[in-house]
Amino acid sequence: MRILTYIKQKLMAFVDIFKDKNDIDEKNVVGFISFAMMILTMIVDIVSGFFGHDLEVQEFIYNSFLIVTLGSFGISEAGKIFQKK
Repeated sequence: MRILTYIKQKLMAFVDIFKDKNDIDEKNVVGFISFAMMILTMIVDIVSGFFGHDLEVQEFIYNSFLIVTLGSFGISEAGKIFQKK
């Protein structure tokens, strides 16, 4: 029963991310996930290169992650700068 309560609490905490009034900045979450995917791709590329295999990542996929990362963090910071006080 304790496990079910724990899962329910974690699920409700996840649902709170999508509410209008929350403490989490969704743009930062998306930017972090995109950045993490870029780092993961680089690590896999280095490890596969070490073992002699080429990892071919399409340029447009990497550029898409780059644009999402920069856009998310840029929009978040611009919102902080131009926010009404």
